[in-house]
Amino acid sequence: MLLLAAFPVSGSRCGASRRREPFMRHIAIVGSGPAGYYTAEAAAKTWGDGVRIDVFDRLPVPFGLIRTGVAPDHQSIKGVSARYQKTALADNVRFVGNVTLGEQVSVEELRALYDAVILATGAPADRSLGIEGSDLGNVFGSAAFVGWYNGHPAFARLDPDLTGSHVVVVGVGNVALDVARILAKTPEEFAGSDIVDHALRSLAAGKVRRITILGRRGPHQVQMTPKELGELGHLDRAAPHVDPADLPPPEADEGLEPGLRKSVALLRQFASEAQEKPIAIDFDFFASPRRFVESGGRVTHVEVEETAFDGTRLAATGRMYTIPADLVVTCIGYRTTAIPGVPFDEAAGRFVNEDGRIGPGLYCVGWAKRGPTGTIGTNRPDGYNVIERVESDIGEGSGKAGRAGFDALAAERDLDVVTFRDWQEIEKAEAAAARAGAPREKFVDIERMIAARRKARD
Repeated sequence: MLLLAAFPVSGSRCGASRRREPFMRHIAIVGSGPAGYYTAEAAAKTWGDGVRIDVFDRLPVPFGLIRTGVAPDHQSIKGVSARYQKTALADNVRFVGNVTLGEQVSVEELRALYDAVILATGAPADRSLGIEGSDLGNVFGSAAFVGWYNGHPAFARLDPDLTGSHVVVVGVGNVALDVARILAKTPEEFAGSDIVDHALRSLAAGKVRRITILGRRGPHQVQMTPKELGELGHLDRAAPHVDPADLPPPEADEGLEPGLRKSVALLRQFASEAQEKPIAIDFDFFASPRRFVESGGRVTHVEVEETAFDGTRLAATGRMYTIPADLVVTCIGYRTTAIPGVPFDEAAGRFVNEDGRIGPGLYCVGWAKRGPTGTIGTNRPDGYNVIERVESDIGEGSGKAGRAGFDALAAERDLDVVTFRDWQEIEKAEAAAARAGAPREKFVDIERMIAARRKARD
């Protein structure tokens, strides 16, 4: 049984007048990625010393998407974690790592302990393409494939076979560009990155010579930003190719928003200034995958149907063709993972909510709230907005047990909680294990992370 903490009472010395001191507000944030830490920052700024914030994560390491989603050769983007670290080290903020919601502790238990529970779990699961052959060998979703080269413990043992010559990447967003770029780079081009050693060795030994990026629609519908798209034009051994016939007339670009117009300009440049290098990155627009063809349980081809897009409607043409494929990576979006006891919208792949509020004392933020849209920075206003809603709902707080109550529960269940100070010791050990020029060599299994923490304590 969990005991609720008593609240202090003060008054005049003679006792003639007494007043209740405000309750301490207790906030639990589940998820330590950008949405989680921006929300913690907002809570700390809103209530100052009047709040205690616990940031939970199922991994012993914080920062979520920044650590395991952002491409390892985009270290400048990963630098935003310095802002989160400042919040994490505040006296009233605590990282509670190595604790899995729904397994080791339930949502209802957290709701009983905290004035507000805010789900910032992101969207860690792949959307399914839902076509025949999706479960074949060497067909992966981007969450799994990106997790593999970024050292996520859930995907470190994925072991994709890179000995084939032709890779098909499905999707026309920045994640598809990341996957294509990582597959095309030379080992030397990873200098200064934190790509994990097992991926670097596998990529160096790989035999990929052609990467086809499939897009159901055309160049005007890509979701690729100019910076990421432009990187393909500066690779040592790979060059992008675009079929000029897939491009609309140049005057049609005038109505595009500026960022997309720049991206389309780059695609036009790739079409007109095609370079020949050992690896070709082919953009295949108006191409919808219909089936993955197999031999011996592995993918060998992708059956594709030509499409037509009139600006509002995508139409199938019935014209089919096949593309060789020794490896397929689908980059078509992500889904939030359902949690027992929390209403979930299966179609949208996120929690059911009204402007971040799921129910009394239960909220969501970031991708868990709105689906996988927006940039890392989009999560900042989202975090502040949900805290405004929480503030309106909980007022001064209700005198719940909060942190002390969770600690009692953790002790009762013998949970091996990892703190932010513990994480800093793990981080030091990763830095010490790094190859020359790399910022770190990520530990790719939880046992090694815990061992590094234990060694530091000893």
